[in-house]
Amino acid sequence: MLQTIIRTIEQEDLQMLKAAFLTRGIHRNSDYFEQCLEENRYGSRITLLAFHRNELAGCCQMICESDYSKFNSQSIPEINDLIVFPEFRRNGIATVMMDELERIAAKHHHKVGLGVGLYKDYSTAMYLYLKRGYLPDQEGLVYKNEPAEPGTSVQVDDDLLLYFVLPLKNNEEYHKQRNHNDLIELNETSRGRD
Repeated sequence: MLQTIIRTIEQEDLQMLKAAFLTRGIHRNSDYFEQCLEENRYGSRITLLAFHRNELAGCCQMICESDYSKFNSQSIPEINDLIVFPEFRRNGIATVMMDELERIAAKHHHKVGLGVGLYKDYSTAMYLYLKRGYLPDQEGLVYKNEPAEPGTSVQVDDDLLLYFVLPLKNNEEYHKQRNHNDLIELNETSRGRD
């Protein structure tokens, strides 16, 4: 029996996502998930949902053209907004979502990137990214997609980020090793787009 299923977002998921975020006190703009769905339809974003034992456990995105100028200029897609709800953590769900987004990115790119916040709420995520082999992009701190210059003051919030990159291997054997084929079931929509 599959315990974790990963699939792309669909129209009928919107209310469930909104309710799941609201009940856990996770704030998103009112049209956030509609925008994600629309961008999925146009191929500018990939939104994966994770279900653990048939319950929504989290989600993760990959933005194909990052707002971060370094990633954008180098055609590095950005993994973004990885969330596993607290009651589902420590089940490997974040790892499965990351594996799938990296597999998709490797079909057309040599690197994938992500930005991580710099306060305690992000410490578990940063540990996961470092463990997976992500390295800082050597640009230093970024605030609201602009480099934080020496001598300037910035606010420590969700817009203060350190960006990381992971070199990808474009070969099937590598991805067979990293894929959790016994845990992943993608719907046909995802397979048709990537």
